[in-house]
Amino acid sequence: MTRRFKIDDLDLKIIRELQKDARKSFRDVAAKLKIAEGTVYNRVKKLEEMGVIKGYVLDIDYAKLGFDIVAVMGVVVEGAKLVQVEREISRMPETVAVYDVTGTYDVIVIAKFHDTSSMNNFVKRILGIKAVQRTYTMVVLNVVKESPFLTII
Repeated sequence: MTRRFKIDDLDLKIIRELQKDARKSFRDVAAKLKIAEGTVYNRVKKLEEMGVIKGYVLDIDYAKLGFDIVAVMGVVVEGAKLVQVEREISRMPETVAVYDVTGTYDVIVIAKFHDTSSMNNFVKRILGIKAVQRTYTMVVLNVVKESPFLTII
């Protein structure tokens, strides 16, 4: 179970500002929120220490880098080997996300590829993992929304 932290309204406002632009200086965030720069610094430090802010990432348009194919794959795994299979899939460079799920599949994998040949090789590598019983691959036709973060209300 995920541990919840006491986050107040000011913390959320700071998070919202940094979600818009993580390169924004503490001075700019402070000016926007009408608070002291030191307050922003201390709050961000606290949020980092608590693990609420895990890092700062680029929002990359992978299609512009040639990753035109996005696949969503359901994977059925022999029960006792689930964690091992997830770790192995997580280490594959094409993998964007790995989720434990309920329902028909044990694992959902999101991956990106340059072409169908590289996607085919990826699927075969997953099928080559001993405990993988079967996979079901769907190719994304159009990305309607893809965001590295949830909008904090």
